[in-house]
Amino acid sequence: MTDATDLMRMYLADPDQPFPPVELADPSGLIAFGGDLSPKRLLDAYSAGIFPWYNPGETIHWYCPDPRSILIPTDLRVSKSFRKSVAAADYAVTMDRAFADVMSNCAGPRAKEAGTWIGSDMQAAYLELHHLGHVHSVEVWRDGELVGGLYGVARGRSFAGESMFSRARDTSKVALYWLCAQLAAWEFALIDCQVTTSHLGSLGAVDVPRADYLRLHAEAAARPALPGPWQFEISVPNSPNHLPG
Repeated sequence: MTDATDLMRMYLADPDQPFPPVELADPSGLIAFGGDLSPKRLLDAYSAGIFPWYNPGETIHWYCPDPRSILIPTDLRVSKSFRKSVAAADYAVTMDRAFADVMSNCAGPRAKEAGTWIGSDMQAAYLELHHLGHVHSVEVWRDGELVGGLYGVARGRSFAGESMFSRARDTSKVALYWLCAQLAAWEFALIDCQVTTSHLGSLGAVDVPRADYLRLHAEAAARPALPGPWQFEISVPNSPNHLPG
């Protein structure tokens, strides 16, 4: 989109300016830019199926891509080696115990990747949303050390997965396994994976048309929320030998 009218429509100049209709997104899914990461703006975005994605120091970009990658919690694909990692139970798993540390690890450097899209402004904004009970983390511990985890945003019974990390083999997948198990127990309809990757596809994520995603998300987001902090209500590995002191 290079037309001046389109650019003006996409620019969020006013804090109370609503997002444009998602059907007007460009081919990459870009729907708007500018604005801020205030709790209201972020919650409005996630409620509408929109998320921020930009590099530190850049103007905020907001996306609603088509197609959309989603994972149904009960459809998580567990390979034989993945199942062994879960069953070994040589770890403890928690929820919302170390959100800031999880997000900091997710923002760290990755193999074969330069830099990060999770800047200090984004970390501060999502930490505020976490304190408000809307953003949640799953932590995997081994011998008192944080070795894996993930975080995401909940709207009603729809969960938007944001990022995950591993400091030991399969620990991010272990976090996802237990998240899916708990979300299924809470009758969450979907995990929004946003943009497809081969890794997510191997775990059972599928691409659906944006319109189908928005319908599923709207129905799930309208259901009663579970405000934080979250705790597992299913049985999970929680040996004190692995939990931090």
